[in-house]
Formats: sequence, structure tokens, C-alpha cells
Amino acid sequence: MKFSLSWLRDHLDFTASLDDICTTLNRIGLEVEGVDDPTERLAGFRTAKILEATRHPDADRLQLCRVSAGKGFEEVQVVCGAPNARTGLHVIFAPPGTYIPGSDMTIKPGKIRGQTSNGMLCSLRELGIGEESNGIAELPDGAPLGEDYVRYAKLDDPVIEIAITPNRGDALSVRGIARDLAAAGLGKLKPWLTETVEGQGESPIQWELNHPACSYATGRLIRGVKNGPSPAWLKRRLESVGLRSQSALVDVTNYLMMDIGRPLHVFDATRLTGNRLSLTSGTGEHFKALDGQELVLGADDLVIADDAGVQSLAGIIGGEASAVTDETVDVFVESALFDPVRIALTGRRLGVQTDARYRFERGVDPALVRSGLEAATALIVELCGGTPSDVTEAGAEPAWQRTASLRFERLATLGGLEIEADKAVEILEALGFEVQERAADKAVFSVPSWRNDVAAGHGLAQAETLDAATAERAAAHVDAMEAEADLVEEVLRIRGLDEVPAVSLPRAHMVPAPAVTAQQARAALLRRLCAGRGLMETVGFSFVSDQDVALFEEGREQDRLLNPIATDLNQLRPTPVINLLRALGRNLAHGQGFAGDASFFELGPCFGQQGTRLVLAGVRGGVSARAPGQSAAEPSWMDAKEDLMAALTALGVAEASLSSTPDAPGYYHPGRSGVVRQGPKLVLGHFGELHPRVARHFGLSGTVALFEVTLDKVPLPKVKRKVAPTLSALQPVRRDFAFLAGEDVHIQDVLKAVRMADRKLITDVRLFDIFEGGSVPAGHRSLGVEVTLQPQKDSLTDAQLDALMTAVEAAVQKATGATLRR
Repeated sequence: MKFSLSWLRDHLDFTASLDDICTTLNRIGLEVEGVDDPTERLAGFRTAKILEATRHPDADRLQLCRVSAGKGFEEVQVVCGAPNARTGLHVIFAPPGTYIPGSDMTIKPGKIRGQTSNGMLCSLRELGIGEESNGIAELPDGAPLGEDYVRYAKLDDPVIEIAITPNRGDALSVRGIARDLAAAGLGKLKPWLTETVEGQGESPIQWELNHPACSYATGRLIRGVKNGPSPAWLKRRLESVGLRSQSALVDVTNYLMMDIGRPLHVFDATRLTGNRLSLTSGTGEHFKALDGQELVLGADDLVIADDAGVQSLAGIIGGEASAVTDETVDVFVESALFDPVRIALTGRRLGVQTDARYRFERGVDPALVRSGLEAATALIVELCGGTPSDVTEAGAEPAWQRTASLRFERLATLGGLEIEADKAVEILEALGFEVQERAADKAVFSVPSWRNDVAAGHGLAQAETLDAATAERAAAHVDAMEAEADLVEEVLRIRGLDEVPAVSLPRAHMVPAPAVTAQQARAALLRRLCAGRGLMETVGFSFVSDQDVALFEEGREQDRLLNPIATDLNQLRPTPVINLLRALGRNLAHGQGFAGDASFFELGPCFGQQGTRLVLAGVRGGVSARAPGQSAAEPSWMDAKEDLMAALTALGVAEASLSSTPDAPGYYHPGRSGVVRQGPKLVLGHFGELHPRVARHFGLSGTVALFEVTLDKVPLPKVKRKVAPTLSALQPVRRDFAFLAGEDVHIQDVLKAVRMADRKLITDVRLFDIFEGGSVPAGHRSLGVEVTLQPQKDSLTDAQLDALMTAVEAAVQKATGATLRR
């Protein structure tokens, strides 16, 4: 929000300096973001006159100007290249040492083509206060010589810019700022009264409200106006705060919006169709706004329409079809009240930002709807003439009247300052709050119409963890509590926010809460795990080729892109494996993968028949590095399974709760792959070798091992109370078993049966060998299983070990039919 000191004087009678005003604004919560003081920025420029202009002897486009610029510069020579420099012209002169803001340079005396030049004749653009010109600025004949140009042009009016918090819509006007400064003791607020303008006859244009987002609309027709440029005072006011003067009719609405905070709009009445203006919803119309934007309006957009269609985006911007021009003779002035949430949603959806929208979003004074229209009417008639009609209105001014109470002790307990009760009441009354009731310990105030943020009745949402009784008790008093807090805030900021002591917020816990969610922590854990296992992380596009997708699952039409960035990136990926195989192929083609380096992983989103999900995938290719006594080898399905099981273990999934089945997806090798499940139905991931057909499609040779983990399906571990681990002082005991099992027996069932033989002593079961042929009967295989026993109190005797081995043998035979190989 910008305002000039001269504009502030219209509402506030003060003698304070610019520094005092800025200090006070900061003290009461209206933070000063900047001050533009032209008397400092344009210091040194003087009014002058060209006594004589002659052609430069050595340059066709330069002139030697003999200039008079007052005392000390009665006659100086300036070399000037402006085409309009001529004898007798009154100009702006910059003597040596003057800084030129438009050119970012400082004038120095010197010679130009051999001729002395002791200054510069300037254009408004070079002063930074005008547009591009064809020459130097021309002042009126009779302009005084040697006067500061800033004072001569009446530019000695500092402009202050302040930051406005979202709850202070009342401070988006010069009067609102003046009211706060007066309450802070920096002057006396002048009364603002507008007289009712008597209309002549009923308005032929009537309002029709067809939308709940507009509760009150007023307007009137003014016939016979003469539009044109605004007077100098109005232009200066608007331009000082960064608004471009357009025409008298438009400038009046912008002036009142900045002056009292009342957005208005004027329609060219002769360009409206029919005799009614309707507040309604959009229906897909194409609407051309005043700024030239083409907008497509939806059912959620509030519009003002006549019989021909939409003429204005209500509360945001008018339409080009009904805009006023220099030929306008009849205007309809609109002043209405719109729902701030509806205005905000429409503005964000359409991407339209205007000063009117900015104010409606933050709340405007509901009591200014009618008086703002009267003020606009009076000013239009004064500047443009015309005959106003009676006011037409629809709806009614909302019941904005409300009260708020203040317990004086809360100024200290909540605000941290000891303030006398009489002083607090004095401050609130200066801000427009009127005392309704007064007691020794509290007072009840009526809230002024312009403070829609106080006692508004929009309580904060309650915590979901509150029990029903507490929630009901809190809800019964929350409005009164928040209104009281608003009053405490008002007293404190006028007293001075700098005086409020700084108090640290209490800590809920000595140990701060984690800065990441459980899902984010799991993702970081898996990245570290994979990197530690020798896999390099990649980040691929979520888009892949539909031909690649066909090898993994049947692509869905909704996953196809209508406008892909490339022909081979035209479908959402069903798995990161596609990206990883492409990366593996490129690395192998460039000679990588012969030292154990061709191993990659990615953690990212996937799409497809199973919906959107987060997947960790990894691939291994190439051959391992050669070493003494060790030959190079390709990765196998066991490597992929180890990667997958390590990831699940890191996520807190107990290995004993998992089982493997051979029904992996079709892009896995049918005999060297598996599915890891938790229970009979919950699939957590896949592992195995890549199907040769898929490998050929990606140009890969040799064995490629891969795994996938669907993180969304891995349950979060239950939060348990952490206790110190029980560490045995005894050495673990390991025993090997060789079971003879049929080919139809699942290895997972054998391992599970071994674990169940003694759940206390057996701490780990691992398959270390599978043997077929030789002395093993046909249709059978020998399974080598290593069992780890961990005694806790006493060492195991031979008898106990024999009994345990017998129990393991019996448990496996009962569960799977496998027998101990002798």
C-alpha cells in the first residue's frame, strides 16, 4: 500500500516529520517497506531558459546552448543534441555534480567535439518521472529561473509504502492508515462525511441478485457526463502511488478505492443491453477483460451480466465491451459487496490480480457501500458534470454489528504488558471501538464496521485429538476468546510492538519432533541401504515408450499422454525397471559393467493397472571384477533376492513372516524368479532374473538380476517401547542339516518348519545349498540348511543338542514330508 504525505493530510491533521511517521508506522505494525522522497532523488535539478541556441561548428546534430539557470548559473554553455532545443525555451537544467537517475550517471564538466559543456538539459525520462520523449522537457513560458525543479513541479511529496498483513483490509486505504496514526498520537483524524446526492428520477437500470456471493448491490445512472483527462491534482495523486491516470471517470473510482478503501466500477450505460444487471454465475462464456485478457468463465465465477452477456468479473475487473471512453455520455456506477472467498477463488483460478480483488479478498467496509456510491457520484458530477438518477439497490447491508469484550488482566497475562485499564479503553476508542459496558475488571466494546477481522466468528479448527467433552466446552467460548485476543492485539500494537517483551515459546518436548515423515524417513533409509550394497541411484522420467510398457503390462488408455514431449515418452511407466534397463544398456554399451559397476536402483512413482504407487527397483548386470582365486561372474536371482530381503528387513519386516512363491510377473525368468508375500495375499515385491525376451528388446546380453518392492504395501512398523537388547554371554551354536525333499516341496516351507521347531533357541535359518542328481533320487533334491542356536543362560549339552536336532527333523517331516538325508 502506497500513499503520499499530501494525501495523508486530507485525513490527518499532523505536524510530525517524515521520519516520525515511518517510525510510528513500524511501531504499530504497519511495516514501512520503502520511502520515495523526490526532493532527495531529484536534488540539484533547476528550472532554466535557453538564451541562445546555435549550431555546433563541428557536429550537424549538436547545438551550443547559452543557458541561464539562476544564481550561480547566470550564463553557462551546454552542448545539447535534442532536436527541440531552441532559443527562448524553458528547460530543466542539471549542473555539474547532479546525479541523473534515468541514465544512472553523474554530470561532469567537459568538452564535446572541442566545445565546453557545463551541464545537461534533461528530458523527463532522464529524471525517471516520465515516458520516452523525442527531446528535452519543455516548461511553460514564464517559468521562474533557478528554482528547484522538484518544488516548481510540485513533486516534493514523499511517498511511503507499507506492508499489509492479510487481516488488515482497513489499512488498504489512506483513511485507514490515518486512523491508526491518530490513535497512536501522531495527529488528529479529520471527519469524513459525504452528503447524499439527490437523484432526479428512477434509474432505468435495476439490479438482480441471483447468487449468494453478493449480499448487497447499489448503483445509479448519471446522464450527460463529459469524460476526459483528470485535473492535475487527481493525476498527481494517482501517479504518486503508481496508478496510471486514464480518464476522469475511471480515475474517480481508483481514487476512492485508495482514499477510503471502497472499490467501484463504472459502466458505459449506452453499451449495456436491457434494463437490468444480474449478479450470477458464469456459464462457460468467453470474456474479454479491460486489460485485454481473454478469459473463459466457469460456474464458480461470479459475474455481472446484462441481456447481452457478461459485462464484468464481479469484484475483480470490468469488461472491454462496456468500458467508458472519451465518447461516453451516460454511465452506471456500481458499488456492491462480494464474498471474499469467492473473489479469491475466482481470481486464483483465472490468474487475474487487481487492486479491487486484493481489497475484497481481505475484507472491505460493509457500511461504505452506499456512502461510497454517494462520494463517487459527487466527484463525477463535479469533474464531468451530468445528472444522477435515484439509487437502485438489491439485497441489504449485512448485519455487521458485533461486540467484543476485554478483561483488562489479559493485557498482562496474554500480552505481557502492564497497561492501565483507562489507557486501554482510550486506545480502543481512538480506533473506533465504542464502549457498551464498563466494569472494574472488563469492558464490552462494539466493533466498527471497517474492522471485519475482529470478532468475526471464524474460530480456528480444533485438534482432532480432543475428546468430545473438551471440544464442546472449547467451542462454546472460542469466539469470545479470539475476539478478546484481537482487542489485546490492538491495544498492544498502538502502545508499541517494540515494547512487548520477547518470550520464547514453551517446548512441548525436550527432544524436537522429527522434521521428516515416516515415509520420507523410509525412503532415505532405503537409498542409503542400496548405495551401501553397491547400487548407484538414478532418477528417470515418469514417461516411457508405450512399446516398452507392452512388455510389462497392458497399457491403459488413461496413462497415454495426448501431447508428449517426445514420441518415446508417451506413456506413464508401470515400473522403474524400464528406466533402469535403459540405463543399464547404455552403460554396458560404453564398456561399463566389467568391474561390478553396472548396478542401479531408483525409488519413484509408478502408474498402471495397480494404480499410482511408490516402488523401489534395482537391476544388476555385467560381470563382477576379477580377483586372485576368484573368477568373474554374472549376477543371479539370489543376488536380487538378497537385495529385496535386505530392503524389507531395513523396513522392519520380520523375515519369518515372509514367504516366496514362483508366480512372478511375465517379464521375469519363469524358473529363476519369485514373489515375496506377507501372508497369502499381500505381495510386497518381486525378485529374479530378467526374461530373455525382454532382455533382447532392450539390447542386453547375459544375465540381468532385478528386484522390486512396492513401498505403499509395506506396513509401517508398530511403535514399540524401546528396551535394551538382551545380549547372551554364550557363543552361538551352528548345525547343518541336509533334507531330501521332493521337487514340489517349497523351500520356504522347509525353512519355516525349521524355525518353528524351537522358537526360543533357533535365531536364524539359512539355505546354503541345493543339490540335484548324483545319489539323490530322481524327482528329489537335497536342501542344505544352516541353523543358528543361541543359548541364553546355560551352555547346551550334547543331550539337548540331540533332542533339538530330532525335533527339527520331526517338524520338517511333518510339515513337508522331507526327510533327513543320511
